[in-house]
Amino acid sequence: MIALERLRQVRLLVVGDVMLDRYWFGEVNRISPEAPVPVVKVERLEERLGGAANVARNIVSLGATCCLLSVVGPDEAGRSLQRLLDEGAIAAGLQVDEGIATTVKLRVIGRQQQLLRIDFETAPSHEVLRAKLEDFQRRLADCDVVVLSDYGKGGLTHIEEMIRLARAADKPVLVDPKGDDFSKYAGATLITPNRGELQAVVGRWRSEAELEDKARRLKGELGLEALLVTRSEEGMSLFADGESLHESAQAREVFDVSGAGDTVIATLAVMLAAGAPWADAIHVANVAAGIVVGKLGTAVVTRAELEAALKQGRN
Repeated sequence: MIALERLRQVRLLVVGDVMLDRYWFGEVNRISPEAPVPVVKVERLEERLGGAANVARNIVSLGATCCLLSVVGPDEAGRSLQRLLDEGAIAAGLQVDEGIATTVKLRVIGRQQQLLRIDFETAPSHEVLRAKLEDFQRRLADCDVVVLSDYGKGGLTHIEEMIRLARAADKPVLVDPKGDDFSKYAGATLITPNRGELQAVVGRWRSEAELEDKARRLKGELGLEALLVTRSEEGMSLFADGESLHESAQAREVFDVSGAGDTVIATLAVMLAAGAPWADAIHVANVAAGIVVGKLGTAVVTRAELEAALKQGRN
């Protein structure tokens, strides 16, 4: 596939909500005498990039160049995020908000199963977000595609202005949406809601024809070039101008779906930036998603893994 050969020339700008994903791994051998809950003897700790930072990590893992803009707090978690970004060769402009704590998701894993998740989060201030918007405008000229990763943590308060600035600069904008109001994403090139997120906005559908009708109506209302619905075991469906494309789910054992949406939008972005048509871009993104759901926790797909899976699929 010609587009894969161009990935090292691709430059992406990712903006959104970052978080530190912490994992406590341990053994479960008994139930607590205090309450009917398992006792986990923690044996290993691990930290990974989460949210928009995981999107950036996937982009770099595929061989492209990425710049990440986000907000963190003046704390140990924020410093850990910066360290992981540096180790991953991800250029990051992290605005520090003195009034917040960095978003952290702590997962407790026992016997390779998630037993508990604890979230720590606060919304950033308006002043810091305005400074991030100015940084965004300065960096636009140096990117091929913009990815806006919305996790609903408050880091994309100025998303309408970001879309307007990027489109005025003739940069494609891909959005991973959140919430039940998609009007703020109007004017983007593509949005990538999952099945539940789309249903929250347009309602349920009883047939493929009804899904296409609802998706195309929303696409028109928002002025998008395309809308991609990720549908879990049903694969993914793209509705673009003049065409509808469907990719069946990859026949792999699903281990963990967390972060799969990050992999999908990252892969789509690098493929489109490399000049791939919609059909090739969503095929490769679907293959990448099939790989990452076979891994535990927020994970990435490497260029080598992707090329091997694509080659296997052609045989």
